[in-house]
Amino acid sequence: MGKYLLKKTVMLVLTLLAVSFVVFAIFTILPGDPALHKLGTQATPERLEALRESMGLNEPFMLRYLKWLSGMLVFDFGNSYSYSGSVTALIGPKIPINLVLSVMALVIVCCVSIPMGIYTAKHVGGKADKCIMAVNQFAMSVPPFLVGLFLTFVFGLTLKLFVPGGYVDYRENFIGFIGYLICPAIAIALPKCAMCIKLLKANILEESKKDYARTAYSRGNSTTQMLYKHLLKNAIMPTITFIGMVAADMIASGIIVEQVFGIPGLGRSLLAAISARDYPVVEAIVMLIAFLIVTISAVTDVIHGIMDPRVRM
Repeated sequence: MGKYLLKKTVMLVLTLLAVSFVVFAIFTILPGDPALHKLGTQATPERLEALRESMGLNEPFMLRYLKWLSGMLVFDFGNSYSYSGSVTALIGPKIPINLVLSVMALVIVCCVSIPMGIYTAKHVGGKADKCIMAVNQFAMSVPPFLVGLFLTFVFGLTLKLFVPGGYVDYRENFIGFIGYLICPAIAIALPKCAMCIKLLKANILEESKKDYARTAYSRGNSTTQMLYKHLLKNAIMPTITFIGMVAADMIASGIIVEQVFGIPGLGRSLLAAISARDYPVVEAIVMLIAFLIVTISAVTDVIHGIMDPRVRM
């Protein structure tokens, strides 16, 4: 297990290094001059050159990259071009918003999809199974932002359970903050729940056709005993991997859903920074998202390896 963990850690570090280099290189070669964008077209060449020098834009590429990388290791992403302040101070308070939103959506997916997947597999072909799978098929085809609009209309405008756009800051009222994020979390989780239910059901039914399942049936095991003692532990493995992928995708989905509910998270900062060519802010947010996605993927692989020793081989 130690070698497996070491291998995953090395792969995590190498992947993040590769991503950091690509991200920094892309924003370096993009057309446009941040100094010109900040000063405007009426700026004199002398002022532009002085600003480029102060922003470090005249330094060699590798030197700028290594400085940025070394700062990133201590959570220092430099200064924003637009706000002339620390990028860390700008995006730091927004990180908990996206993390809590993603965790809430993931909890909903796990709490809904695993029991429902087991239930539909156990009662395959029944009326309940057909109704659930029909709703499931519809839920899979609806994008999160459309679910968000529907929830806003029903629970915000019609039932008035929350004020659309009336975001509650977690530093002022944490309970109110969690309450406001329930609908956004459901909007993110609903299509993912549908996918997980279908996948888990298919995996359980596939396992039930294998030789070991038939042997266990012949020894007198009931359907429930078969399901929980034999089938589920094998069928759940691909589902865990998929949930890990879903968790990573939730971070990107959350950025879109933020705009629907007026949540001042990383998505709003990212869009504003892209419009203003504020590359330090964009690079920082992209790297944070990449770090979370790669880390979630690595943790999923480790969990899979713990549950199934064959994976470590």
